[in-house]
Amino acid sequence: MTGNRAPVNPVRIDKWLWAARFFKTRALAARACELGRVQTAGVRAKPARDVRPGDRLQIETEGGLFDVEVLELSEARGPAAVAQTLYRETEESRAARAKAAEERRAMQQFLPIPQGRPSKRDRRRIIRFRTQD
Repeated sequence: MTGNRAPVNPVRIDKWLWAARFFKTRALAARACELGRVQTAGVRAKPARDVRPGDRLQIETEGGLFDVEVLELSEARGPAAVAQTLYRETEESRAARAKAAEERRAMQQFLPIPQGRPSKRDRRRIIRFRTQD
């Protein structure tokens, strides 16, 4: 035996993404993998793919694009403080997400402010617009 550490058992990537709190449910994590929003080494990751410590992942969520290195494995979802110890985000990724958030905040000032509830005519136009294929 070469040390006190037990061999690390790999974890499915969808379980790890859920445990690391990138997605609220495991189903959402699996769906993100299927849609190509999770990549490892530039290759789309399938939900059943095993993740190991040292793997680099690119994860696209509503919060932005995360570039992380897997530090630890977990199949159980725990507190946010514990989830943050499972990975390390690169400085470039943090800076890019902060810049994108700042740009979104800056664009808010150019959006027109609604003047109350839409009229019946406006609601019909909205419904017609949403149901167009």
